Amino acid sequence: MRDFPHAMLREIYEQPEAIRRTLAMYADGAALKTEAWTRLPEWSSAAGEVLIAASGSSRHSGLAAEVMLEDLCGLAVDVEYASEYSCRGSEETRHPSVIVISQSGETSDTLAALREANARGQRTLAITNVASSSMAREATVSLPLGAGKEIAIPATKSFTCQLTVLYLLTLYEGQRRGTLDAAAVGARLAEVTALPASMETQLPGWETAMAELAKKYREASTFLYLARGVHYPIAREGALKLKEASYVHAEGYPSGELKHGPNALVSDKVPVVILAMVDHAVEASRIRYEKTLQLLEDLKAQGAKVIAVANAGDEQVAGLVTDCVFVEPLSEHLLPVVEVVPLQLFSYFMALEHGVDVDRPRNLAKAVIEV
Repeated sequence: MRDFPHAMLREIYEQPEAIRRTLAMYADGAALKTEAWTRLPEWSSAAGEVLIAASGSSRHSGLAAEVMLEDLCGLAVDVEYASEYSCRGSEETRHPSVIVISQSGETSDTLAALREANARGQRTLAITNVASSSMAREATVSLPLGAGKEIAIPATKSFTCQLTVLYLLTLYEGQRRGTLDAAAVGARLAEVTALPASMETQLPGWETAMAELAKKYREASTFLYLARGVHYPIAREGALKLKEASYVHAEGYPSGELKHGPNALVSDKVPVVILAMVDHAVEASRIRYEKTLQLLEDLKAQGAKVIAVANAGDEQVAGLVTDCVFVEPLSEHLLPVVEVVPLQLFSYFMALEHGVDVDRPRNLAKAVIEV
């Protein structure tokens, strides 16, 4: 068994098994486990409105869920910073169902948001890594994760397990609302069931590639992370990971917003990290991809240094960027679970390059509870 030098790297490598455990809680082969979802109708809003409240990485998983639930279920979803939502008071005239997301289930801002929603009489759903946590106990319904204890402050396996459960929630709601038929749900479940093995196969190559890129870009003091659609929250997560793990500044933007200000920062000293994944079976994904290719051409003309995460074998993207890391293709709404992993590894190795104690970055704390 490999001896990992840091909890963060070990937890990155634990993600395939953590996802398997999480899947086993809610799905059985090509079908959702009926008993795991029996209480979900108690949570759903008749108006089809959902509000997601979370902080940090958990908010980024919520932003991805916003796209999943809107695209595949037809729900109307808003995502709030938990710290803002808990301070808004009771002037809210709408009454959406509320999802709170937290690794520990004890995050103070998110717990306050849950209690505010409960006080308003709203139906609440808690997604946490601790089935006995305050959020799990106080919410109308709880969907725990199977990530296991996470020690490192930068969230990795809890984040990908959050994305997994939110994807399964999307399949459940899509099936219940009739926007996804049984065959579509079965096909998507088969794909997500195969995901952990694919991730295991790819992890060593990503580790090698990102260690080399961290050495190459160690002198950069600022990065811009760009993506579109459901991938944009992953760009934000990659930027957050870099900041908290290595103390290197980074910002995540929608790719189309680059020319509305941030492009002034782009130079050979400010590298760009861009998620250029595509699901060729989805027209909207193809359109976003074509726009990304055009942006990459523009960045190349500017002389920018660009790191891309792209579909395995995508020579178009590889020919337009400085460095390219490949990920095996998946369906559009499942790609975030996998494409985030190279970004986690990049932040880990950048931390090592800067001499940071990656498991315990300065000024940050984490609630770690036995699970």
